[in-house]
Amino acid sequence: MPEAADPKAANPYPSRRPDPAPGARNFVLVILDSLRYDTCVEAAPRVMRGIGEIERRHSYATWTAPSHFNLLMGLLPHRNRADVLAAATYRADYDRYSERLGIEGLSMASLLPHLFLPTLLREHLGYVTNAYVSMPVLNPYSLLNRDFDRYELMPNHHDLPGMIEQLHFSSERPNFHLLNVGETHYPFSFEGDDGSDLPHISGLHGAVKSVSRQADVDSAIPFTPAELAELRDRQVKSVRYVDTLLEHLLDVVPRNTSIVVTSDHGELFGEDGFFGHGPMAHELLLEVPYVEGFRD
Repeated sequence: MPEAADPKAANPYPSRRPDPAPGARNFVLVILDSLRYDTCVEAAPRVMRGIGEIERRHSYATWTAPSHFNLLMGLLPHRNRADVLAAATYRADYDRYSERLGIEGLSMASLLPHLFLPTLLREHLGYVTNAYVSMPVLNPYSLLNRDFDRYELMPNHHDLPGMIEQLHFSSERPNFHLLNVGETHYPFSFEGDDGSDLPHISGLHGAVKSVSRQADVDSAIPFTPAELAELRDRQVKSVRYVDTLLEHLLDVVPRNTSIVVTSDHGELFGEDGFFGHGPMAHELLLEVPYVEGFRD
């Protein structure tokens, strides 16, 4: 039986990549995992505000994997506007890529039939495409790893410094970098505190491993109201920490780069009896920060 292909392997068809459009911008998409809008604003992140206004937008999903699939379809968090057709919102969001990438003529039709941003960027626009992810559910063997030149799961969930250290921008082609940042995800890591003393809460992989025995995901919320308030404060602190790291990111990012900093979904800290994210419906799970700007 042949060995499985290495999901980190380089593009096996580099000759397919076309020459990029003159002046095409690099695009850096930073996803602060699980970060909700109100904790982001409370943190008063200086570097983020320097990139652009922190908008209140809405995610299309309440969990990491489906949200990232939507993001990689090219649909960034929306404004939740009333009295507007959904089709008009999609069209306006896709039309925005012409300005974002500095390439004329891009539209919703540019993503047909694949509807996948890395495919458009690499196979049709000549970009180098890279992803660095923190969450195991986004690992390189998942369906998200398509048309990336490099796709890497970081060794731990709180390693934005490691991502920044590995970032490389080709001088011959425009670059797309996706960074899935785990510091803002439970246990909300910040300088000097990785949350290792907090209870372990299994995600998808933990649930699968414990399918034959009683899983901790079936138990009650393991925190008191005071502890939940402390967890919310930990996310605020994680934003302040990540904001200092974004300053290092901007030192690495070259000119002629479009930057988006946003979140895949929010997090619940006991509001209306809910904790965490995913299989639950709540407005705070959908409210996410959105920042966009250019480094010219």
